[in-house]
Amino acid sequence: MPREIALFDALIPTLLLVFIGCLFLQMAIDWVFSRLGLYRYVWHPSLFRIALFFCLFGSVGLLLHAI
Repeated sequence: MPREIALFDALIPTLLLVFIGCLFLQMAIDWVFSRLGLYRYVWHPSLFRIALFFCLFGSVGLLLHAI
């Protein structure tokens, strides 16, 4: 996987695109969890949200560099 991607003549790091993708994925998961009411069982919902985001971003980043 290339480290940088050319987008409109600008070199953008691949991890920035992964970050934005994980942000949208986390927002979708957050919407589903809030609709199902799963945050009633979580001790600290905002801490859970940020931990979920870092787990998503870390795992996708590691998978990206493993390819």
